[in-house]
Amino acid sequence: MIHHGHQVITTGSRKTSTARVMLRHGSGSVKVNDKVLEHYFPVDTQRTEVLSPLTVTETTGKYDVVVNVMGGGLSGQAGAVKLALARALVEMDSDLKSKLRTNGMLTRDSRMVERKKYGQRKARKRFQFSKR
Repeated sequence: MIHHGHQVITTGSRKTSTARVMLRHGSGSVKVNDKVLEHYFPVDTQRTEVLSPLTVTETTGKYDVVVNVMGGGLSGQAGAVKLALARALVEMDSDLKSKLRTNGMLTRDSRMVERKKYGQRKARKRFQFSKR
């Protein structure tokens, strides 16, 4: 977490995605990789997940959010942005921490993809077994 005057920079990660969020006081615009939020995350559930820390803390129009996110797919990137945004909100106003903690937005989701094992099709799927 880095403070640059009235701006806070935090990071978040989910699966293999990492997001860097810059939060500053403003009109409520959200940019992800120099694109508008609606263009970067076309699915509505991903957009609501990204904006959930702002809706829970009722700070939707107060801050401008600039996000750099890389790695993984859109679902993992949405989770990474959510965690980084929640951390940035806590850095801006520490009173919001209890609200975000009760909604589970400050915990990093540690689930990763299980690796593929040798002699199998996928991580758990096996070839058909023939007894005779």
